[in-house]
Amino acid sequence: MNEGLEGLDFGKGGGLVPAIVQHWLTGEVLMLGYMDAEALAATRASGLVSFHSRSKGRLWTKGESSGNVLHVRALRADCDADTLLVLAEPAGPTCHRGTRSCFGDGAQPPLAFLAELDALVAQRAAERPAGSYTTRLLEGGVRRIAQKVGEEGVETALAAVAQDDEALLGEAADLVFHLAVLLRARGLGLADLAQVLAGRHAPVQAG
Repeated sequence: MNEGLEGLDFGKGGGLVPAIVQHWLTGEVLMLGYMDAEALAATRASGLVSFHSRSKGRLWTKGESSGNVLHVRALRADCDADTLLVLAEPAGPTCHRGTRSCFGDGAQPPLAFLAELDALVAQRAAERPAGSYTTRLLEGGVRRIAQKVGEEGVETALAAVAQDDEALLGEAADLVFHLAVLLRARGLGLADLAQVLAGRHAPVQAG
């Protein structure tokens, strides 16, 4: 998905625009770089994030030496058409220091792990690795997974009225995990659930 790229104004920054790279699933800010027209064209053509390296004075594809490339998922220009938002899927750590983000591993938004969990369950569903609890659940079928969701739901409710916060959070975590597996068994994911919730809370348009 590319939005507002044709009117991008490179002139304001002397031929460069800032490019903020964000993890397409978790929303984590991974890095900041700069693109010129050549880097933007290379990014769109290859599907890999490229920048204009101010220190090297040339086109630079992220991960060209380390292999830790950034796969483009979407590109968007801001309202002033002088900054880019790059939604990307990283292949390995983004930072040369080995961290997920150039802003440190603590830059991940609080709810980001739910997206990682959803992706992990999807991977387990596709690969079915031996010895995996998720594999065992999926191979038990939708009815068995639904039963587990029901059991975890009851345990969560009981913990809410009779146990401490730690116990409640533990049971709620089990419930969310099993719900993620149940959705995946039906070909759905937590992202689909989020869309439904977002739709319910969309602002009402005046008629």
